Amino acid sequence: MTADTEAPIGIFDSGFGGLTVARAVIDQLPHEDIVYLGDTARAPYGEQPIASVREYALECLDHLVDQGVKILVIACNSASAAVLRDARERYAVPVVEVILPAARRAVAATRSGRVGVICTEATANSQAYDDAFAAAPQVTLHTVACPRFVGFVEAGITGGPELLTCARTYLDPLWAAGIDTLILGCTHYPLLTGVISYVLGDSVSLVSSAEECAKDAYATLTRLGLAHDRPRHPSHRFLTTGSPQSFEGIGRRLMGDLVVDVEQFV
Repeated sequence: MTADTEAPIGIFDSGFGGLTVARAVIDQLPHEDIVYLGDTARAPYGEQPIASVREYALECLDHLVDQGVKILVIACNSASAAVLRDARERYAVPVVEVILPAARRAVAATRSGRVGVICTEATANSQAYDDAFAAAPQVTLHTVACPRFVGFVEAGITGGPELLTCARTYLDPLWAAGIDTLILGCTHYPLLTGVISYVLGDSVSLVSSAEECAKDAYATLTRLGLAHDRPRHPSHRFLTTGSPQSFEGIGRRLMGDLVVDVEQFV
């Protein structure tokens, strides 16, 4: 299949966190159609075996390719760690993801060479970020899994004493390690930048894997001549393997009225 300028951007995530990527893509590529598929029925991926994540992710990516997308955006760190190589071999359209772009940005941003990553258990266990920094021996990487953060975000909780206590438990070891740059290695985490910055202080630069992924999508479409270069009214479709009503409720909390008429994908 040859990619077509008129085709939509396909965005896949295990659930709702990838909406931060979708938001960044819409901001940076406002004339593009998107199709977003969230596998909420089987989320969270971060607590599941890599083999299961791979199976679920490829099933969803196959569906997006069947929709005729011109690029695949894997907006999930756990899925990126599990299927990126397979996806690039499996599909004729370009595939971008969240890990390598964030790592590149962190290498450029760090002053001390001490970089932290917060992510899910699956991403931490995969050592995908360790691999991403293999070409940067000047960087010392400190990885902490923060599984409880996803639950706070999906409950709409971005402050309060319980979250603050949880954040300090996760982040204090990174502060003690003297990091000056932190990768938000789960697409839910940009929604917690307030509490993360409060705990770590302004001297630690935050790198959003969602923002860096959207930049990579922009660069890829531009390089291949597949980006719309004139204003147009784009369409934004949202599909979920779970409850469309639940997805729309959380989606509207994260993205406002962009999330409407959510479709069921079984």
